[in-house]
Amino acid sequence: MKEYLPQPVFQSKVSIEECLLRRRSIRSFKYRKLTLQEISQLLWAAYGVTEQKNMFKTTPSAGATYPLEIYYLIEDGIYHYLPEEHAVELIKKGDFRKELVSSVLFQEFVFDASINIIICAEYERTTLYYGNRGVRYVHFEVGHCAQNVCLQAISLGLDSVCIGAFDDKKLKSLLSAIGSVEPLYVISVGVKK
Repeated sequence: MKEYLPQPVFQSKVSIEECLLRRRSIRSFKYRKLTLQEISQLLWAAYGVTEQKNMFKTTPSAGATYPLEIYYLIEDGIYHYLPEEHAVELIKKGDFRKELVSSVLFQEFVFDASINIIICAEYERTTLYYGNRGVRYVHFEVGHCAQNVCLQAISLGLDSVCIGAFDDKKLKSLLSAIGSVEPLYVISVGVKK
């Protein structure tokens, strides 16, 4: 089932310089449920559309191939972001935070994060155009996307940490990611304890 998100806000009271200055990796959260507006803003920052005509997104992409797929996990389910519509679809209903903790090699703080954003990629979207060099370009794109999320989190009064240590098969299974979509990064976002 598809749910449209509130429109993102394009101005804030926090400058990009202040966001850069305050960004830190935080591994201790006190749980707070995010508003749908906050979720909308984080997802838009990650991979939202910035120009409708060409469907350009917030993240630079080699050849505008856009190989990333954005999922997120909150206390009531796992969702997939649909950037072209600024909407989400429910993948699994239920609380899967314990399963996520297991997937990220028992890094317990992910349980208390308000949201865990999982950046995945379908490499072929880029490698079909750039060959093996496209793998590198996909990894660049994941980094750009993650930094957008971390800076947007600060702008919203939240903190974050990026996680690269996880069991690929467990996480892919948890997301019900199909085909050649591979998880590459987890970003826990929430209120610092």
